[in-house]
Amino acid sequence: MSFYHCHSDPECFVFYARIVARRPGAVCLDKSYFYPGGGGQLPDRGVLRWVDGETAVTHIEQAEGRLWHCVETDIPSDDVIGVIDEQFRSLMCQLHTSLHVLNAIVYQHFDGALVTGVQMSADGTARIDFDLPRADNQQLRDIEPELNGVILADLPVRALYVPAAEAEREAGLVRSRSVAPPRQENDMVRIIEIEGLDRQACGGTHLARTSQSMPVRILKIENKGQRNRRIRIGLVDDAI
Repeated sequence: MSFYHCHSDPECFVFYARIVARRPGAVCLDKSYFYPGGGGQLPDRGVLRWVDGETAVTHIEQAEGRLWHCVETDIPSDDVIGVIDEQFRSLMCQLHTSLHVLNAIVYQHFDGALVTGVQMSADGTARIDFDLPRADNQQLRDIEPELNGVILADLPVRALYVPAAEAEREAGLVRSRSVAPPRQENDMVRIIEIEGLDRQACGGTHLARTSQSMPVRILKIENKGQRNRRIRIGLVDDAI
């Protein structure tokens, strides 16, 4: 995985850049703070602006170490301003951080159950699948108060980097049954640590503290085959 500016400067939502390559419907910038998507998280939304116009970034493609920003219209200028949809990024960060909390609780309570799939949605919901052949679905539903307790506890969330070999040795750092941890170009693995609760490999974007998330509701528990349990969650506006 290449270096992402959104990791080093997650509060940057407006930036100046220069187009260094073009292809039909897409441009490559000399730097970008857009998160390109991955690991079940949707890519950032936003626009690229120039002196007298702008165009939406519809999605981002990764190819040969480059991030191609796919756009709706041609850009006549080489100099642009990237503007990231801060509200959408926040939504993804809330879902992703809450999924880490849920993952940690399931891992601790259900004998190190591994993740078999994750997907976040633009409507403020997400699902996470676990290898849990003998789990009682009501036990999974009963996790909701503990999940929200961690969110309210205002735990710090931080990213750190460890050598790939160390990540492979540390039990519980890699939680996916089938997906290898994302590696940086220098063979380091990015770890998301929720203080006092959890450490796991991840390449997505996250909150700085758990309390920055809205409360979470467990919407549904589904049996997907003999071994798989799917937990669907949704962010809940506590003002409603």
